[in-house]
Amino acid sequence: MRGAARLATVSPCLSALKGAIGAGLVCSLALACGLASAAPLQNVTVAVLSLASDARYTPKQLERAYPDHPGGRVGDAARMAVDDAALELQELGLAFKLKDVPLADAQALPKVLAELKAARVQHIVADLPPELLTALVKSAPAALGGAMILNVSADSDALRNEACSVALLHTYPSRQMYTDALAQYLAARNWRKLLLLQGPILEDQLQGAAMVLSAKRYGLKILQTKPFKLSGDPRERDLFNTRLLTNERDHEVVAVMDSQGEFARTLPYATQWPRPVMGSNGLMAMAWHPQWDRNGGPQISRRFQKLAKRSMQSQDWAAWIAVKAIAAVVAADPKADVAKQLKQLRAGDVVVDGNKGPGLTFRAWDGQLRQPIMLGHGDGVVGIAPLDGILHPTEVMDTLGTDQKESKCQQRS
Repeated sequence: MRGAARLATVSPCLSALKGAIGAGLVCSLALACGLASAAPLQNVTVAVLSLASDARYTPKQLERAYPDHPGGRVGDAARMAVDDAALELQELGLAFKLKDVPLADAQALPKVLAELKAARVQHIVADLPPELLTALVKSAPAALGGAMILNVSADSDALRNEACSVALLHTYPSRQMYTDALAQYLAARNWRKLLLLQGPILEDQLQGAAMVLSAKRYGLKILQTKPFKLSGDPRERDLFNTRLLTNERDHEVVAVMDSQGEFARTLPYATQWPRPVMGSNGLMAMAWHPQWDRNGGPQISRRFQKLAKRSMQSQDWAAWIAVKAIAAVVAADPKADVAKQLKQLRAGDVVVDGNKGPGLTFRAWDGQLRQPIMLGHGDGVVGIAPLDGILHPTEVMDTLGTDQKESKCQQRS
């Protein structure tokens, strides 16, 4: 009786829809009327793979809330994307399931991959440090009988060049994309003389090298490069004296490369001369900013805030769009195997809406998602790259990061 009563309730809705727009769309609109499909749904499981002991997510690190550093694990963003895709996939007889997989360390990887194979998982959203991500990429395709791995938090340029893989896609921007976006903005403002402050660890040096390359691309001049170091040793006090480090007067902008964020936080308004700060604080390049107010951005940020009880950061956006990309390619060809799905994504056949303006596609040569980069500070967005006037022979979005002719990736297909 309850089923008959429900059918009686929704049938006037279906009749009205049929009369208004034709019988061909009635099945598609049955869910809107409350009539569920009787056929069982085929599950597509997506694993969110993370490092349980990841230093980026320790309570002490999260409490510091350095600008655009992770605010929490990316699982909430992945779940939001599953909700976004649910209706379309259900109409195709599909359902997404998320499997949260914390990885103890690199030694646990073979066991985890065996568990994923038993669960018939071939789609992985990877929130991993570069070294562990490299190990995953080397072993997952063979262990799982084919795999699609989407990097949502590592900015390593090597992963998009020498260490690339056919199975690896990137929704998180590369380090070079970030520095290119900053350089475009400085060139547009005609702020061309830079003082570069660089930290002592490898990540800082890699950021500095990317900034040097971007400066050459866009006609900026790095007047000096000075090392900084946070230290309690009085013999090294000159290395963390912000006024002393910035006493060269001819520079127009201070570019600080500090992957850990602690020194960069102290720099704005602490320089010897009144100069803007950019890079790891001040003016920053980001995949997402919680104050982005166009293209449906406020709705995305509010939904995530409600779900996760915190602001959406770049890593969260990258995880959200990664799951949306998987859903889009599955919906485009539900019978395609993972190898064909990878080809479709790399060919640009699948376009994803990232609420940043244009539709987004992946690059064939390095698996990087083309995307606008937001330029902003703690209170808002001041620009978006590529900037107006920046030109490219085929795709202006490819002015950010490694272009096809520059790519060192040998595993493209």
